[in-house]
Amino acid sequence: MNGLRFTVNKQHGADSIYTEKFTYEQAQLSRKFHAGLRGYEATPLASLDGLARHVGVRKIWVKDESYRFGLNAFKALGGSYAVCSSLAERLGRNINEMSFPEFRDEVQAKLKGLHLVAATDGNHGKGIAWIASQLGVPVDIYMPKGTAEARVKAIEGLGGTVYVTDEFYDETARIAYEVAKKNGWLLCQDTTTRPDYTVFPLLCMQGYLTMSLEVLEALDEERPTHFFIQTGAGSLAGSVIGFFSNVMKDDPACMVSVEASKSDCVRVTAEAADGRLHVLTGDISTIMAGLSVGEPCSVGWDVLRRNASVFVSCPDSITAEGMRVLGNPIKGDPRVISGESGAVGLGYVYEVLTNPELADQKKVLGLDENSRILCFSTEGNTDPEGYRNVVWNGAYPVQR
Repeated sequence: MNGLRFTVNKQHGADSIYTEKFTYEQAQLSRKFHAGLRGYEATPLASLDGLARHVGVRKIWVKDESYRFGLNAFKALGGSYAVCSSLAERLGRNINEMSFPEFRDEVQAKLKGLHLVAATDGNHGKGIAWIASQLGVPVDIYMPKGTAEARVKAIEGLGGTVYVTDEFYDETARIAYEVAKKNGWLLCQDTTTRPDYTVFPLLCMQGYLTMSLEVLEALDEERPTHFFIQTGAGSLAGSVIGFFSNVMKDDPACMVSVEASKSDCVRVTAEAADGRLHVLTGDISTIMAGLSVGEPCSVGWDVLRRNASVFVSCPDSITAEGMRVLGNPIKGDPRVISGESGAVGLGYVYEVLTNPELADQKKVLGLDENSRILCFSTEGNTDPEGYRNVVWNGAYPVQR
């Protein structure tokens, strides 16, 4: 299929300095923090048994993050944990040893002049704006050119001040860095914009562990044999794959990173296998706005190079197919409203299981009637107009 690329990880098992940061114990700490926030509840794990029978596997589960904190996406998990952990360190406090109202009051009393700043394609900035509103502190959010108006309005609705730049995401992230540096503000990025900027992204990744812990607790005795997790810079994928590689050491699964074809910087880095992070430049735009990143996160890559089995990159038509399959379920299956950046994992699963042209990939992945597959729908219809164009009007059809 045009635009679909498939790379087996030849570095699997390489040394990693970060994998041990994504343990069951850390996940419990992350979830304890989130449980103290207003509106916390575990998001659904949809079991698509009808779809599994249709495509010839044993199980398909989809973690539906459209319910997270009423924000229609998962990102607030990482941003809230990283912001509050960073501020607690400034205060000399442990974030897990005080209630959130107590913490908020101490932040407002002792951290005068506090200002947050972040760059985002949408969901991360919305998460940062949300936690800023909970803390009662100002926040500036920088967004790349081409950002959907609905995503801008969502952040402004949470009290964030939004600046849409004339640049793509990676350069926009550098603008946010310079603004934070100039003003002495707290830079809240979920990826490593500079070689020495690793602490906050790591905290974000640890915040995402709440989602993985919820999955683990919701699963029945059958654990997944295959994970398909979308990758932009690699922060989310590194968190999920790092966690399940730790908790499933005795029964390892096939871990698949799925990217957008025009911004597959992690797959390109894996294929090069020269030890360097490979940065994509130029037009890396895709309808998968949350995955439109040209520079890998060094922390996420460290985990992926050791634990990911395969790296796949997909054209926009694959995620559009996933959106339609999830939004129009087989009778008896729950409906999952999944946005452009949320559906690419399931879209690829559906395509590799139903398209005879991908039989070789299906064989390498070891997919058969006994396979138990877990995907993550990381956002709902965060761009309602774009969602309707795909699901109602059939935009971005698959060409076989």
